[in-house]
Formats: sequence, C-alpha cells, structure tokens
Amino acid sequence: MNYKIPIILFASLMFFPAFGQEMALNDSLSMAKFDINWNDFNIPSRDATIIPFDEIHERTWQVNLENKLLYGNPEGTAVIRLYDANIENKFVEIGMGGIPDRPFWVAVQLPEEGYVVVHDKLERGWLPGAKVILAYSDSAGLTINNGERIVISNLDVETLAIEAYSVWGMKGSQDPPATTDGFLNLEVISGDPTEGPLHMFPFMVVGALGCVVVFLLVSKKRN
Repeated sequence: MNYKIPIILFASLMFFPAFGQEMALNDSLSMAKFDINWNDFNIPSRDATIIPFDEIHERTWQVNLENKLLYGNPEGTAVIRLYDANIENKFVEIGMGGIPDRPFWVAVQLPEEGYVVVHDKLERGWLPGAKVILAYSDSAGLTINNGERIVISNLDVETLAIEAYSVWGMKGSQDPPATTDGFLNLEVISGDPTEGPLHMFPFMVVGALGCVVVFLLVSKKRN
C-alpha cells in the first residue's frame, strides 16, 4: 500500500499546475466588456456608427450579450452588428425585439450571398435575464444560443475575425424611440487555445498515466 502515496503526489503535480495556470499564461487571450447605453439604439441602421474594438478578436472567440434594455414601444428593437476585420461590410447581426413578443433574429452579410436571415423567431425568441451567446472558431464555424437553447449550430461563415460593432433600433428617423432606459452588456473573449498551457494537458495526462503504469509494474515485480 506504500506505493499509493507517491502516485497521489505525482498525480497532484501533473493536474493542479495545469489547471492553476488556466488561461493566465495564454498571451493570445483578449477580453472586452462594456455597457452600450439605451440611447445609442434610437437611430436607424443608416445612421449607425461603426465602433472598433481595442483589439481584433479572431480564430476562437465568444460574444455574450445581456439585454437590460427597457423598450419604448412593442415595435422597438435592439440590433447589434459585429464586423469582420478582413472583408468590408461582412458582419453578423443579432436583433432583439421588444416585450411582450420578444422577436429574435440572426442575419449574416456575406460577400457572395449578401444579407441573409439565418434564424427568425417572431415570439419569445430571446429570454430576459439570460445571455445570448455567440461562439466561433475557424474549424467549427458559428454557433448561437438565444439564452434558452442553441438556434444556430456550426454555421459556415468562412473566417470571421471581429474588429468592430454598431447598434441601431429604429426603422426610420420619425419612429418613436426604440428604447427608453437600461443598457446592453457586451462581452467578448478571444484567444488561440493552442497557445495556452491547457493545450498540452491531454498529453501530460497520457504521460502521467504511462509513468504510473510503469511504476506499478516495477513495484509488483519487487514485491
């Protein structure tokens, strides 16, 4: 039974440092989090200003949207577009309509296909108090969760490195305000997982198990 002690110690050395470092040592990790004021949505799409992020988010990224807006009327909407860094006017669009219907849509603007709505739900399309999540990787494409379930899975949008965003909410400048209070919280996390310490973790586990097996065989022969 004495061999169990060194095995436990060895396993601890392999597992805990890897998790302890987490993403802190990943130089490619980039994060942005801020609130978009309600009044920024009270413009039509033609007047929307494209605002760059401090950094380009590419290869693997996740965008979390938390809707804390108070709508001015049932026809009001809150729309955000995320723009590609490499192809002009290529973007992903998320639209969240007002209460009580809460319509929700996803559209993409692509070079060859143009503007395409890839998901459209007219009622109960998004969930108050939950986050809309967009997850993208070069290998898996784009997946979107509306706060309740996945509505888009592994959509092929080719490469998509987001560098800017814009928001709007009115169909025309003479319409009543789309929103009257609150904010939309935007959070972006991106990075190259191959540059983090956890990328090597599966190989470390295999190596550790191999060493344990060898140790047990040697110990058994000695006994």
